[in-house]
Amino acid sequence: MPNPMLGEERLEVVKVRVALGEDLIKVKTFRDDLFLCVARERVVDALRVLKEDPDLGYDYFCECLGADYSAWTHERDLPGRFEVIYNLMSTRWFSRVFVKVGVDDGQTVPTAKGLFLGAEYPEREINDLYGVVFEGNEQTQRFLLPDDWVGYPLRKEYPLGGEDVLFDRGEHGPAIEDVSMPHAGESFDGKTGSQGVSGR
Repeated sequence: MPNPMLGEERLEVVKVRVALGEDLIKVKTFRDDLFLCVARERVVDALRVLKEDPDLGYDYFCECLGADYSAWTHERDLPGRFEVIYNLMSTRWFSRVFVKVGVDDGQTVPTAKGLFLGAEYPEREINDLYGVVFEGNEQTQRFLLPDDWVGYPLRKEYPLGGEDVLFDRGEHGPAIEDVSMPHAGESFDGKTGSQGVSGR
């Protein structure tokens, strides 16, 4: 089913632009997917237009996710260290739209859980793993990680591996760099060096 159009533009773009004005920062299409980059403070307004406008019907909340662009050296869609990306599906048109906001440390993003109840846990996951705070969906304790966990493991500066594993009998196991296991994916012959690894 084709996406609804108004002249040369997708109807979603027209409706969100009317509602947000200059707070619709950028519109782009990539591999036939539509991305609406909006001001952080107006994200719920954009989501509401997409969901509640009867001509659009983006009533299915697929997910929202976070991204840390602190090490990204290429062109960006939005300012801010992080991006939060909302993935919506229209059950009327069977089409998809992505709504993106930029956010820096110390800033908050309005929660979408009042509009899409399914946003509550993905927002908590982003908070736990990136440290992005969603106003109206604040956490008093960790969501996925232990309460005494320090830092946010999906941030680019977070160290990878190198920690010993504490087992249930109080013994420490090896860190990831202490163990090297060959696997068949390392060569087409199923060998790593001179060791056979696939039973061949």
